[in-house]
Amino acid sequence: MANGLVTKTEPFPENNIEFEKVLDELRDVAPDSLEEKLIISGFVDKPYGEDEQRCLECMYYLVHRKWCDLPELAVPVEAEWWCRLWRI
Repeated sequence: MANGLVTKTEPFPENNIEFEKVLDELRDVAPDSLEEKLIISGFVDKPYGEDEQRCLECMYYLVHRKWCDLPELAVPVEAEWWCRLWRI
């Protein structure tokens, strides 16, 4: 992302149906395709939005592993990052 990777930060899924649509896209991606997962899920390498949400507050973030535990993602992440699958 620091090297210019453009990701899909919008639209942010406002309900479970929209959230599932993003998950469906991710399910079609090869498990080892990190860049494609980052693009679809809309990762940015800094807090996002007016509330400055970040992975650290997301329910899927594993603090001691620096890992997103959402099964469709399952990628290493930093606490200050954010993605559009963020959930509290």
